[in-house]
Amino acid sequence: MKVKALSLSIGLILAVPLSANAQMDMSAIEARLNALEQRAAAAEARAAVAEQKAERLEQLVATQNQGTKKSQIIEGGTTAKMEQRIALLEKQSDDAQAKATLAQNQLSEIQKQSAITSNDKDGAGFFSTNTDWGNLKLYGDIEYNIDAASKKGQLTSMHSMAGNNNDFGDKERWDLNGRILIGIDGERELRNGNYAGFSVQPMADMTGSMNVDDAVFYFGQKDKWEYKIGRYEAYDMFPLNQDTFVEYSGNTANDLYGDGFGYIYMMKEGRGRSSDGGSMMVNTHYNNWYFELNALVEDGTSVFKDGEYHGRKLDNRKNVIYMRPVVAWQKDNFTVAAAVDANVINNAYGYEEDGQFYDQSRRTGYGLTMKWDTLANDPINGFVANLSTAYLDANEENDLSIGGNILWRKFQLGYIYAHNDIKKYYQKESGTDEAYLALNPGKYNINTVFASYELPNVLDMDNFKTYLGAYYSHIDGKDEINVHSSDKDRYGARVRFKYFF
Repeated sequence: MKVKALSLSIGLILAVPLSANAQMDMSAIEARLNALEQRAAAAEARAAVAEQKAERLEQLVATQNQGTKKSQIIEGGTTAKMEQRIALLEKQSDDAQAKATLAQNQLSEIQKQSAITSNDKDGAGFFSTNTDWGNLKLYGDIEYNIDAASKKGQLTSMHSMAGNNNDFGDKERWDLNGRILIGIDGERELRNGNYAGFSVQPMADMTGSMNVDDAVFYFGQKDKWEYKIGRYEAYDMFPLNQDTFVEYSGNTANDLYGDGFGYIYMMKEGRGRSSDGGSMMVNTHYNNWYFELNALVEDGTSVFKDGEYHGRKLDNRKNVIYMRPVVAWQKDNFTVAAAVDANVINNAYGYEEDGQFYDQSRRTGYGLTMKWDTLANDPINGFVANLSTAYLDANEENDLSIGGNILWRKFQLGYIYAHNDIKKYYQKESGTDEAYLALNPGKYNINTVFASYELPNVLDMDNFKTYLGAYYSHIDGKDEINVHSSDKDRYGARVRFKYFF
């Protein structure tokens, strides 16, 4: 029996999680599956050998029974011993077959459970096939939300909105949103460990728009190395764990930074899933160590909302390349990972003034994250705790974020602290736009608290869950940054329906 990979969401990454999701848990489950598969195969092999020996002995006894009287006399003692031996071998065969059956039953049960709990983007799969060209699986999940929040859009801001489009005047937001994801995974593995596969996950949201979550092709050698290319997310260096409702500007590598809005740096700029580029990665394992190097090639100005940074419109001259090396180490329940996220292309984008081009594309991030996870050993009373920190050294700005969260008995509580220092900000000469006049160099702090709770087995279905989530965030400026009192606070609550198929 050949056991296949249960999930491709975070891309063979060690869990901290490489996401609904986590990957070190998946490594433990895969190890148990491999061990059970080996036990079942060994037991079946022992049963087959015992049966073959019993058949040979029975044939020998039959031959001797056809011999002379002398042989019958001799056989009186020998045959009895042979029959005892046959009985012993038959018992060994029965015991081995029973062990094989037990191992197969345990294997099937773990596969059934892990198919539901693998991650938030990989359900059990309602269709799968296995051919000479590999496995093909069809699966999906539904994620619909009912939201109530103080204001829409970015998590926190220093004014209503940068620019002339001041449409953030509403004080409350009632919203329905979500999507249906359908995933198709294919993989082929040879006896020597060589393998190749793909994953594509189209999505349809509530507004009728179509998008894609992952679209990736990969190949490598089992337990040695892997190369992947396409649209995916690399290792999560700032995991929010059971993230139900933590709003901040942008997603992964697009519109992460909004001029005039508080920025929580989480080492996502070079992580992947960009709408303006693609990624490729090489990763490998060695004992307790995991290494990956991800490269994201994209239009670098896509990180900035409306292509503006520190009050200026950015001029994109060439694509950036974010290099993102990650090193992780896992021992038992503990995982620690360190990473660098840096653009290595100079003069990729910036602004021109008095005939001179000023490069604004220097952005280098450093991150460290630690995780303690006992859920795999104790699904009832176990817990998951994450502690992460990230620091960004960019042109005329430095950002620091520190976050932690703990999940126990389906309940999670988390906290994020962000301290940002803007050293230079361009002021409009007209002086008529109050939104821009509110922006100045200086420092500001953001404090965010969030919580969530999982209600499992809705209607007695183990693939149907409901999450309750809420957050509260407060921003406060220093030096020349003055935050309007009405813009200091953000808060919201959410009910999320999650259904796997």
